[in-house]
Amino acid sequence: MSASFKPRTFVSKILAVGAATACVVALGTTGAIASPISPDTPYPGAVPSWAQPANNEGAAAAADTVEGEIYFQLRDLKGAEALATAVSTPGNRSYGKSLTPSQWISKYSPTQKSYSSVVKYLKSQGLVITGSPDSRLFVVFRGTVAQLNNAFDAQLHNYNFKGTTLVGPSKTPTLPKGVSAEVSGVSVDQGSLLTHPNYATPGGGDQPTPQARTARPATPTPDCSNYFGQYQDTVPAAYGKTSFPTYLCGYTPSQIQSAYGRPALTAANHGNSSATDGHGQTVAIIDAYASPTMFSDINRYSATYGLPQMTSRTYQQVVPAPSEFMDQDLCGGPSGWQPEQSLDVAAVHGTAPGAKILYVGGFNCGGGIDVAMSKILDHKLANIVSNSYGNVGEALPADVIFGEVNIQLQAAGEGIGLYFSSGDDGDQAANLGYTSPDFPASSPWVTAVGGTSLAVKQSGAYNFETGWGDYRDQIVNGAYVAPLPGTEFRGGAGGGVSAVFAQPAYQKGVVPTSLAFGRRVAPDISSLADPYTGYVIGISPINNDATLTTDPFGIQTYGGTSLASPLSAGQMAVAQQVSGRTLGFANPVIYATGKQKPGTFTDVMSPKTQQALAFTNPTTGNKYLVSLNMDTSLKTTKGFDDVTGIGSMSYRFAQAISGNHR
Repeated sequence: MSASFKPRTFVSKILAVGAATACVVALGTTGAIASPISPDTPYPGAVPSWAQPANNEGAAAAADTVEGEIYFQLRDLKGAEALATAVSTPGNRSYGKSLTPSQWISKYSPTQKSYSSVVKYLKSQGLVITGSPDSRLFVVFRGTVAQLNNAFDAQLHNYNFKGTTLVGPSKTPTLPKGVSAEVSGVSVDQGSLLTHPNYATPGGGDQPTPQARTARPATPTPDCSNYFGQYQDTVPAAYGKTSFPTYLCGYTPSQIQSAYGRPALTAANHGNSSATDGHGQTVAIIDAYASPTMFSDINRYSATYGLPQMTSRTYQQVVPAPSEFMDQDLCGGPSGWQPEQSLDVAAVHGTAPGAKILYVGGFNCGGGIDVAMSKILDHKLANIVSNSYGNVGEALPADVIFGEVNIQLQAAGEGIGLYFSSGDDGDQAANLGYTSPDFPASSPWVTAVGGTSLAVKQSGAYNFETGWGDYRDQIVNGAYVAPLPGTEFRGGAGGGVSAVFAQPAYQKGVVPTSLAFGRRVAPDISSLADPYTGYVIGISPINNDATLTTDPFGIQTYGGTSLASPLSAGQMAVAQQVSGRTLGFANPVIYATGKQKPGTFTDVMSPKTQQALAFTNPTTGNKYLVSLNMDTSLKTTKGFDDVTGIGSMSYRFAQAISGNHR
C-alpha cells in the first residue's frame, strides 16, 4: 500500500487550515508529513490553525497549567511504512509476518540517548513528565505557562475557538539545537483537549438525559418501536404520506447479531455458536477516564439481554486513578466519557460475546489517550483496538498529525488494527467553514467507520440501511415549523476527502476518481450509528465528577459512529476467530475482499423513497419528523461513498475471508 503525502490541491482547505498545516515545509512521497526544515530550526508545524490574531484574547496567565507533547522521528520512516504495507497486504510475501513490539521499537523508535536528552531538558525547565511510553515515540509533560514560555519561547496566549478559550502559541515554538536532533514535532497548545467522544442520543440537547429505562425495554408504545415499523404515527403530510414509523426504542444485541448475519455464519459453522462468538480474541477499547461501575454495569446489561457474564479474565481495565484525571473541564470529565465507555463495551460484547475486552483509559482526552494507545501497542495487549473519538476535521497542528501517524505505523507494523469512528458532524462545514473528514479517521493507516440508519424486521432479519444523516422538523399545531426536512441537523456520519493524505493504494480502483481526485477518502466501512435507530446500553450514570457517585443502573439508547466502531470491531474479532488469522491493519483485506467477493459488505444506497421516522421526545412531549439519509454534503451512492465507505459491516466478512488471503 502506498499512503503518500503529496502537495495539496485544495487551496480553500489550505487557507482554512491556516498555519496549522500550511507551514509544513514539504509534503513528500512518504506516508507521513515531512519533519521540520532542519533539526535545529523552530517548529512552525506546532502552531494550530485557530491561533490567529483575530482570535487572540491576550497573554495566558503565567500560573495556568498546560499540557505539552513532543514527538520524535522514526529512525527509518520509509522502512516503517514499507513494513506496515507488507504485513497488511494479501499476496505480499511478508503478509501476516508482523514484528513483536520489542522488534519494532528496536528497529524504528528513536534512540534511548536522544529520547533521554529531551526528557532531561524538559525536567531541567521544571516541567513534569506525565507520559513516557516504551516506544519513545513521544513524551507528554505539563507545566505552567511561564515554564512553557521559557522552555519553548512560545509566548502562549488565549484564543477563542468556536466559543471555547484555548491556550496556544502566539509565535513559533523552538527547542535548543542540542536537544532537537531527533524531535519531529512539538505541541504546546490545548487543541488536543477538544478530542470528543462520537456518541449521540435521540433527544440530544433537548432533554436532560438520554431516554432511560430501568430494566428490559418497556412494552413499546406508539412513541417508539422495538423493531422497524412496529408502530406508525400520524403526522402532517410529508413525502406523499401522512404516517411514518416511530423511532426505535433501541436495538438489542440479539437483533444486531441477527440483522448483520451471525445466525447464518453459525449455521455455516455446523451450528456451533461458540465458533462464531469471538472466542480467543481480545478487543481493546480506548477512551478518556473510567467508569466506576463498568464491570457491574456490563454484567447487569448482559443478564438483561442474554449475554454471557463477564469475569475478571474476560473483562480487564488499565486505567488511571481518579486522582490522576486531568483537564476535565475541556475534555468533558468522567461523566461526559462514561456513556462512551459503556456504549463501546456493550457493542463489542453484543457482537462478539465470547471475546475478551480490555479497556484502557487515558488520564485526559489529549496526551493521555496517546499514552493509553502506547500501553496497548508497546506490549501488544490486543490486535483489535476500537477508538470512538476524534478531532474537529483535520484542523490540527501538522506536528500533531505527524506524531500520531508514527503511532499508527507502529500498530500496523505489529499486526494491530486500529478502528476509528468517522465522526458525528457530517462534513464539518458548519464547524470549520469548509468540508473535512475527521482525523484520526482520515489517516490512511486506520480503518474509518462511518454510520448508517438500520431497519430490522420483527423476525430480526435485516430490512434495509441508509446513510446516517438526520434532519428534524418539529410539529406544532398540526404543521411543520419549517419547510421539510427542517433546519435542525441532528447529526450524521463524518467523512469526505482529506486535505492532508494522498490516496492509499488499497482505495485505487474502488473510490471513484471523481470523488477522490488522488486523495484519501473516509470512511472505509460503516455500521449502525443513527440514534433514532439506536442501540441499548446499560449504565449507572455518574452524577458528580468530583466524587464519582452514580445514579441507579438503567438501560439507555445511544447511537453515533461511536457505536459503529465497536460494532465493527466486535465483528472483526469474530472474523479473526472464524478465519483463524490475525488481520492487523485490515484495510487492504477489506477492499480486496469487497472487490473479489461482491456482497460481502452491504452496499448502502439512497432509498427509492424518502425514509423518515416520527419522534416524540419522551421528556418534553414535543413531536418531530426525522428525515433520514441527509448527511450535509456527503451522499450515499451505489458503490463506494463518503458516508458509508464500501458498505456496512456484516458477519459475512468472516466467511468471505476464511481460507483466503494467506
